Amino acid sequence: MDLGFTFFFNSILLGLGLSMDAFSVSVANGLNEPKMRLRKLFIIAFTFAFFQAAMPLIGWVCVHTAVNQFEAFSKFVPYIALIILCYIGISMIVSSIKNKGEYEKPRVGVLALLMQGIATSIDALSVGFTISEYDFLEALLSALIIAAVTFVICAVGLKLGKKFSTKLSSKATLFGGIILVLIGVKIFLDGFLS
Repeated sequence: MDLGFTFFFNSILLGLGLSMDAFSVSVANGLNEPKMRLRKLFIIAFTFAFFQAAMPLIGWVCVHTAVNQFEAFSKFVPYIALIILCYIGISMIVSSIKNKGEYEKPRVGVLALLMQGIATSIDALSVGFTISEYDFLEALLSALIIAAVTFVICAVGLKLGKKFSTKLSSKATLFGGIILVLIGVKIFLDGFLS
């Protein structure tokens, strides 16, 4: 096991790159729920971190066991992310328009949070190819570093969203929904064009 500077540096860079979509969704969640308690903030950040760690490990297992099946599935990743994020984002936009700017207490529910976690991390399955030369313990440690980076970045995103939400309270749900739709389109285009 070679756990030198390069290993940790690469794992941190992977964490930064993979967590950008989760960061944007965290900002949208913070916009959507300006009075979010610290406990919920930690739960949301942990959920994103969990999925960002789990997906590369699943990808690593796929590379070592069923690479042909994974390659067939990977074509659908951009479509899945687009559908999930657009569904949640459009629901938020419709809710905002129906309420005509009236402020209510929107909440990020468990199902929506799980869908967001999957949608923003599903592209991390391909990281299994990047870390395929690692043994299992190295892959696990790399995934834990990715999770730690994602947790911190998502917590910051939630705090930023909450901060700006108080200034944009009547439009927060609309902005949050638009952000989710744009992230879904970005993931789709990235996957479709690559």
